[in-house]
Amino acid sequence: MTLAHKIKDAAFDALSALYPETTFDKSIINVNETKPEFTGNYTIVLFPFVKLLRQKPEALGNAIGEYLMGHSDLFSRYDIVSGFLNMSLKDSVLYTYLLTHYHSSDFNKTYRADDKVMVEYSSPNTNKPLHFGHLRNIFLGAAVSEILRTDGKHVVKANLINDRGIHICKSMIAWMHYAEGATPHSSGIKGDHLVGDYYVKFNDVYKQQIVKMVAEGVDEKLAEKSAPIMQDAQDLLRKWEAGDEEVRHLWATMNGWVYEGFDISYKKLGITFDKVYHESETYLLGKQLVEEGLTKGVLFKKEDGSVWIDLKEDGLDEKLLLRGDGTSVYITQDLGTARLKYNDFHINQSVYVIADEQNYHIQVLKLILKKLGEPCADGIYHLSYGMVELPTGKMKSREGTVVDADDMVKEMIALSKEQTEQSGKTEGFSEEELIWLYETIGLGALKFYLLRVDPKKKMIFNPKESIDLHGFTATFVQYAHARICSILRKEGIPTLPTSNLFTSFGPDQELLKLEKEIILLTEQYPDILSAASTEFNPSAVCNYAFTLAQLFNTFYDAHSISKAENEEKKQLRLMIVIHIAAILRHSMSLLGIRMPEKM
Repeated sequence: MTLAHKIKDAAFDALSALYPETTFDKSIINVNETKPEFTGNYTIVLFPFVKLLRQKPEALGNAIGEYLMGHSDLFSRYDIVSGFLNMSLKDSVLYTYLLTHYHSSDFNKTYRADDKVMVEYSSPNTNKPLHFGHLRNIFLGAAVSEILRTDGKHVVKANLINDRGIHICKSMIAWMHYAEGATPHSSGIKGDHLVGDYYVKFNDVYKQQIVKMVAEGVDEKLAEKSAPIMQDAQDLLRKWEAGDEEVRHLWATMNGWVYEGFDISYKKLGITFDKVYHESETYLLGKQLVEEGLTKGVLFKKEDGSVWIDLKEDGLDEKLLLRGDGTSVYITQDLGTARLKYNDFHINQSVYVIADEQNYHIQVLKLILKKLGEPCADGIYHLSYGMVELPTGKMKSREGTVVDADDMVKEMIALSKEQTEQSGKTEGFSEEELIWLYETIGLGALKFYLLRVDPKKKMIFNPKESIDLHGFTATFVQYAHARICSILRKEGIPTLPTSNLFTSFGPDQELLKLEKEIILLTEQYPDILSAASTEFNPSAVCNYAFTLAQLFNTFYDAHSISKAENEEKKQLRLMIVIHIAAILRHSMSLLGIRMPEKM
């Protein structure tokens, strides 16, 4: 239990004892950090009780303050400021916390096997490589998964591969017409990149055919539907759904190339999954659900044989679930996948990490599942995030204007190398160590920058800004950690002791202002993790890690460790920095970021 929670409990006990005729709801007791300009560490907000108890704020504050001073061993004094009760903690409370926790790196809550959450992220199409736009999705999903695990939940990390549909057929038909049998091996091109090249080729040819048909007098809308290459792709899709052996073989071959490429990219990014689903295996289950919906009268057929659901009474519109030719649409397979995920793991919650462009789609999916009586419907949560753009603007896959994820990773590692070499900080590293360091800094910068913004907000990614040693970056946090490791090496102390190293330490000296501040900040880490878990928001962890690294730098610049005033102060400060290093490592590991011990 953190100090904020202990103070909340103490305030509840005080109110209950002082005013026994009134029943209090603990949830309305607000305990916040005291503002820097006032005396105190934590503030109890009095306003919710002033009207309830018909007391003036000052009288109420004095009554609670006096009770807490007499009945709790947490506090050294209290102050009342305009309806706020500011409580100062005893130094001994902070000493006790530090002594108990500084040599521990276990910040995980008790594991709850029955609290199952599936986080679905990445979910790429097999018609193109992972691109830069995928990275925010991937890093969000991976970070949220780890944060939920730390919160004690049973997490299943899932990846739904979009391996069927018209977009896949576009790459296939272009390869059939223009590749002349090229393979990743024969071309020397990574498999996902090779297939992606033919997706772009399809759209180039498609546009040319439309222009030509319009010039010949064909209506543009009609040209878009009847362009020869589009007709070929749609014919290919029908053959695929009919199980045509030749089409299925080419589809499996080209998807295999893409999977090999994805695996290389995921490994480089440090991304893993517990379960991988393929839409080719779930769309039939979706069709089955559609049939069940027709039988129940929840869905209806139109004259052309297409199947729909009417959601007008829910403030939405009609939604197509099956085309007239019997082929499925995106939501068909999403219905099937939702049922399959629930049946496989009996999950309490299913988190979809999907861009905010799909807000309506997920809203409709959840509503349809509810109307069909599927038990998975209530547990659906959409982790909606804003799109990420580069300073040059929005990227478009079909026009070939996207930045491949692989290329972005290479650029970030190159920037890391350039920055490290320019600063002259390569001495003492082997070639192997430098390669590891460049990757650690480059990938860390990429992940942190994409995670540091609240997921709901759109953002622009600036590669050079993301790796700034003095900015709001992973590089800044990593360097603070490396400084601590350097301090400990000089003192001959392991980075993470497994037991109490210090014997002459005692709580008889007054804590200095920065010592108090930094111990209090480390003590708040569990609450930060709880908030990040509840809100599915890794940016809270980014902000905390950066703030802690900043405060460490301020603390270290102001107070010597090796030349502390006395041995007890030295041991106190060593405990503080050991604890900071453990928290920085843990918080950054949740974001998938490695922490070097020297930079």
